[in-house]
Formats: sequence, structure tokens, C-alpha cells
Amino acid sequence: MQRKSSIGPFEKNDCGFQFCCVHDILLRIRHSECAVVTMLSLLKKFEKLNCKWNERELKESDFYRLCKRYKITVIEMPLRVSGFYYSVLGRHYIAINCRLKQPKKLFVMFHEFAHFLMHAPEQGVTASFHGIGGKTRKETEADTFATCALLPRPLIELRTAQELIEEDGLPASLVAERLKIYSLH
Repeated sequence: MQRKSSIGPFEKNDCGFQFCCVHDILLRIRHSECAVVTMLSLLKKFEKLNCKWNERELKESDFYRLCKRYKITVIEMPLRVSGFYYSVLGRHYIAINCRLKQPKKLFVMFHEFAHFLMHAPEQGVTASFHGIGGKTRKETEADTFATCALLPRPLIELRTAQELIEEDGLPASLVAERLKIYSLH
């Protein structure tokens, strides 16, 4: 029979210390609760946008209306990147490469808006560049927001991928990504 004694999250048995499975389960529950709280917080933010995100296709006019409401200055100019979001001294800016064509331009607009919505700091300086560096959690979240803005759930439930690509001229990669998101959620 093994003797057990506990020290914090560890149990000691005859073989030495090991991580206590009860503590591990509590950590997983706590992590899941945090993820659920975070998700609910984001969904509330999306609902507050009052633009029917993921219910209807959002347009460039929706992007500018949201930026005006949240006092985000939008700058369209030639850039070496597709776009970026930055915040300085409590002011928010989105820069978009004016050479982009639709639907890429609209995707980048909503991608950068997502950085403001989900990743803007309360204070300090931040910058997020579209397409620079590796695929981080923040970049994936911004891509998902933009993808759902352009291809809302009802649209992908009513139309085939082929119709979206051939008739609407959407990039196959965007349609594939949206179908992947749909299958996961």
C-alpha cells in the first residue's frame, strides 16, 4: 500500500511527488470557465456592435459606421503591408493599404477592427500588423472575426462553396476557412 501526503498541488507517494489529479481537474475547470467567460464577453461586445455581425454580410459602409461610432481614425494610403491597427495616447487608428482590391480590402478592414475590439489595451501603446509574423492567437481571432463578417452563418448555410467562389468571386481560401470555422462551432 502506498502512503500519500500532500504539499500544495502535489501528492507524495512512495515513488516521489506527482501532480495531484484533483488539482489538475480544478485547473482545467478554472481554465474552461475563463474561456467561457472570455467568449461570453466577446459575444456581448459583438452584439453591442448592433450591426448583425455573423447574421448578414457586412459592407465597407458598416466598417466606416463602426469606426465613426468608436472614434477610430481610418487612414487609407499606400503601405507595404495590407493594414494595421494602432493605439497611441488613448486614440485608435486603422491604416489600410489603398492598393488592396475587394474582397481582400474589406477582410483587412474588419480584421483590423477586430484588433481594436478584442485586443486594444486600456492604456499604453499597441500596434497590430496584418500579415506580418507568425499566426498568433490574436491574429487567428481577428481573422475569424473578419471571415464571419464577410461570410455570415446564414450565407454559408444557404449557398454552396462553389456558388460563393464562382458567383460572388470570393477567394477559395476565405470560403474554406469559413467552412472550417462553421464545422468547429
